[in-house]
Amino acid sequence: MYIVVEGIDTCGKSTQIQLLAEAFPQAIITKEPGATELGSKIRELVLYSDNLCPVTELLLFLADRSNHASNVIKPNLGRLIISDRSLISGMAYALASKKFDLKWLETLNRFAMQDIMPEHIILFKIKEETLRERLGEKSHDVIEQRGIAYMLDVQEQLEFVATTLKIPTLSIHAEDSIEDIHTQINNYIKGHK
Repeated sequence: MYIVVEGIDTCGKSTQIQLLAEAFPQAIITKEPGATELGSKIRELVLYSDNLCPVTELLLFLADRSNHASNVIKPNLGRLIISDRSLISGMAYALASKKFDLKWLETLNRFAMQDIMPEHIILFKIKEETLRERLGEKSHDVIEQRGIAYMLDVQEQLEFVATTLKIPTLSIHAEDSIEDIHTQINNYIKGHK
């Protein structure tokens, strides 16, 4: 089962993925971008380059996605795969740039993924005030520097993409306790194995 964990930065994905790795030790835990050597280099380029145009950024993410699908996802189909981000994020961030069409993005991403699609999405949603508070506690990469309004738009686009692609989705309120969130996700995964 291929599950993706989605949400904007500071929503609590990383904490929950660590807990899921402990709860499901047999699972393949991965991420986009950065799960492969190539992906790590692409991640650094995107997060710390000041002057990437939206098309370049999209193509870099697609290169990582294709490599990730070939080297991590495809060889492990049939096992529990939990990925921190996926094509859902890729499409949402691209849509938030206001430069791309949804159908075109879907075609490109399906091509990069070799038509392998997530079976389930765990989608974190965070309130604006919580986002402001959490962002104030950390340093920001290039994407986070685009601002609160941009990040909230990405959050809306994540939900839009998940709905459009008709992938079963568990919505999580990022303000819930770490324990409550873990219980919700754990029960969801066990209920769909």
